[in-house]
Amino acid sequence: MSKKRGADLVYQFKVTLQGVRPPIWRRIQILGDCTFWDLHVAIQDAMGWEMEHLHAFNLPSLGRDTDIGVPEEEEGSFGAFLDGVWGRRTLPGWKVRVADYLNLNQPVAFYTYDFGDDWVHKLKLEKILPREEGPYPRCLAGKRACPPEDCGGVGGYAALVAGEYEEGEELFGTFDPEAFDPNGVSFNDPAAMLQFVLAER
Repeated sequence: MSKKRGADLVYQFKVTLQGVRPPIWRRIQILGDCTFWDLHVAIQDAMGWEMEHLHAFNLPSLGRDTDIGVPEEEEGSFGAFLDGVWGRRTLPGWKVRVADYLNLNQPVAFYTYDFGDDWVHKLKLEKILPREEGPYPRCLAGKRACPPEDCGGVGGYAALVAGEYEEGEELFGTFDPEAFDPNGVSFNDPAAMLQFVLAER
């Protein structure tokens, strides 16, 4: 990667959770030399997810049979078996740079978190900017709290917000769907998170 596409540039994304109204979204900035694993961790932290489930990035330029995430590399594992049946492949996110696939001419990707609840996020690269002083990633803005983990996807979230989720408060505590403060977002170290995930495999 050339220096121009590296750490001296900042990629600004709008991340919008699909299928939910009013919208739940975040505006984040990452460095131009970041990998998709780095972007995954930044999205998790900015949205308020807890990294309890699998994820995948889907990019139009990769086609429908390839995604970016955490591949199933263990021979004989159920995930590897399914990938073989479906003819899919998963590229390791920590080896793939965001700037190699997303730019202002190809600005859109989709990020799915939790293949049970199936939370799909649209990512839109809004700007590429010069780097400023201070730490990255950054969360600049956003609206509304992300749904609680394991609440049952879009339908379960709608029931929770409407007060129709049986044992909702017992399971998830007091949930304020409007609560979000970008100043309250703190970001984890992607390298440490990756080391933990790979050690658990």
